[in-house]
Amino acid sequence: MQLRIAYSPCPNDTFVFDAWAHGRVPGAPHLDVTFADIDVTNGWAESGTDGRDVLKVSYAVLPWILDEYALLPCGGALGRGCGPLVLTRDAGTDLTGKTVAVPSERSTAYLLFRLWAAEAVPGGVGEVVVMPFHEIMPAVRDGKVDAGLVIHEARFTYKAYALHKLADMGEHWESTTGLPIPLGAIVARRSLGADTLRLLADSARASVRMAWDDPAASRPYVMEHAQEMDPKVADQHIGLYVNEFTADLGEAGYAAVRGLLTRAAAEGLVPPLGPDALAFP
Repeated sequence: MQLRIAYSPCPNDTFVFDAWAHGRVPGAPHLDVTFADIDVTNGWAESGTDGRDVLKVSYAVLPWILDEYALLPCGGALGRGCGPLVLTRDAGTDLTGKTVAVPSERSTAYLLFRLWAAEAVPGGVGEVVVMPFHEIMPAVRDGKVDAGLVIHEARFTYKAYALHKLADMGEHWESTTGLPIPLGAIVARRSLGADTLRLLADSARASVRMAWDDPAASRPYVMEHAQEMDPKVADQHIGLYVNEFTADLGEAGYAAVRGLLTRAAAEGLVPPLGPDALAFP
């Protein structure tokens, strides 16, 4: 069996999928891998016409895609202390009417930002501009936008761009809910059938555990796709985004996903979920 999969070139994804992508997970389907930015994979999932069987997407896009895709209970990014940041050139900038760059309008980062801004920027922000996440910090530094919503390794590198942290979306979420932060999800087409979906979940879980058991084995794959990232930053990135929830969402993980999407639906930001929308075969 060969399945088409798309995930990002970020260290957490390449770390998680290294063993599986290179045929080291016994009994796992062969993977035909495409690397794509999260805004691209969100769009593919929402259109439903791309043809890929498995996708890494934002949790925020789930309400639009769960008729066609099932959420796998492992392989994604969810945790604590790992939320998106709002960065500005000047400390304490008032975002009222300002231009903000975001990685995707369907991203979990943007959904968390909208929940935060509803309280913190009562006058409302101005224009929202979508751009690839690695272009956001340079755009803020160069004055092309007033603020940027950043994800991934930007938590560790934004000071090198002389930028200031205006707010941490994860801190806001955790302080108001007590729940971990849902960021990226692994979804697969329901048409694959329950047996294949369970095999995919088992394969993803085995792949991440193999990466934990032998981190050095994944290093060439991680660094090949890490866009000239400092190896120490790549290690920090993996340590932050690959955790117990990557191996299994568990009760706390599912509670965080439901909490985010229920709260967002109550604010009219996403469609409401059905009672069994997150159920896994």
